[in-house]
Amino acid sequence: MGQSQTEQALSRLREMVFSGELAAGSNHFEADLADRLGMSRTPVREAALTMKAQGLVDVQPRRGVRICPISAEDMADIYDVLCELESLAAARAAERGYTADDLQIAQNCIDTMDAALTDNDRTAWAEADDRFHTELVRLGGNARVIEIVARYTDQVRRARMMTLPLRPLPVKSNADHRAVLDAIQIGDAARARDLHRAHRYAARTLLTGLIRDLGLHRL
Repeated sequence: MGQSQTEQALSRLREMVFSGELAAGSNHFEADLADRLGMSRTPVREAALTMKAQGLVDVQPRRGVRICPISAEDMADIYDVLCELESLAAARAAERGYTADDLQIAQNCIDTMDAALTDNDRTAWAEADDRFHTELVRLGGNARVIEIVARYTDQVRRARMMTLPLRPLPVKSNADHRAVLDAIQIGDAARARDLHRAHRYAARTLLTGLIRDLGLHRL
């Protein structure tokens, strides 16, 4: 079954926000966005409301859709939440007695990240990194943690994609992921939690620094 018009609008608008085609801080009337997408205003409005819930846009009566700016302070707050919840998920995953087969998806993500760095393909690396973090949270087995983390995923992804070309080649990030997965496999919950917390805090420092350097927080 094909996508509905609302799903198509959501997919295209998200792509335009992540790519910067719709710049952070810019304002757009629903009618103009509908013209650009070649569809009616209704699916655009519905897509915009979904994106508002994801923290990507603000929908303002009579003023249209405003693309939310990227704030270093907001990212720091979001990473504080992700750091603690994902670290909890890593610890819980280590306690669940997973086999190597159970952890194969996470291992495949790391293998893909390694291959992406060999090819100097940062976009492929970022996509595999996103999948690893999603899988890590799933392995933790807490539905509330999964729900809360998912709420912030798109905001983090947008900030990361805009800063990705400027960050150092993320070789250490891959090593961090391997260490966390090894700790989970041997059932060392404290080590899995501490390693992942340190990894996320390092990412927090790097990302917020790049946002400030780029001046994105002033948009």
